[in-house]
Amino acid sequence: MRVNYWLDPVCPWCWMTSRWIVDVAPHRDLDVQWRSISLKMKNADTPDHPYTGIYTKSHRLLRIMEAVRSQEGDAIIADLYTEYGRRIHLGQDLDFDPAEALDAVGLDRRFAQAADDPGWDHTIKAGMSEALAMTGKDVGTPIIGFDDIEGNPVAIFGPVISRELDIDVALRLWDGVHAAASTPGFWELKRTRTESAAIGFRPPV
Repeated sequence: MRVNYWLDPVCPWCWMTSRWIVDVAPHRDLDVQWRSISLKMKNADTPDHPYTGIYTKSHRLLRIMEAVRSQEGDAIIADLYTEYGRRIHLGQDLDFDPAEALDAVGLDRRFAQAADDPGWDHTIKAGMSEALAMTGKDVGTPIIGFDDIEGNPVAIFGPVISRELDIDVALRLWDGVHAAASTPGFWELKRTRTESAAIGFRPPV
């Protein structure tokens, strides 16, 4: 099953949920495609927004990601996003040199030039629009999308996960999320978060 996973590199909830879906993928035969959604474009594209600076830095990383995809294909994006996560969420460093992250996954440093190229914003926005057309705009990140049991494309915000899950629990959650999102007329489950994301790192399988 192909799964589209829309992410913004700076989002800790995206990071936690991405580690969950990486764990689940081999057990449910998932082909995960890592897609761009920019919190800068969606929520904070004004100079006075409190997170504009943070989101702008992350948006520059999405530009690089799309430049890499255009020439190297989808397969390497998982490694690049994982390297971003190593630095942002484990290293607590959003000011790292993107060229070093490219080096770490065997990509040409020249892709770092895309960070300052607004020409990639159209590609990012087009990918976002695809996700938001299925979920509506009153959602956050991450967004995951797949075909429902009748073969129709659906997408859903979340799941929002605050901790690492044992594989049996992770698989049970995937099966529940897939069933819920595939149910005609289902829209939303929600409860208030009472703990922060317990950031940890294990390499993808």
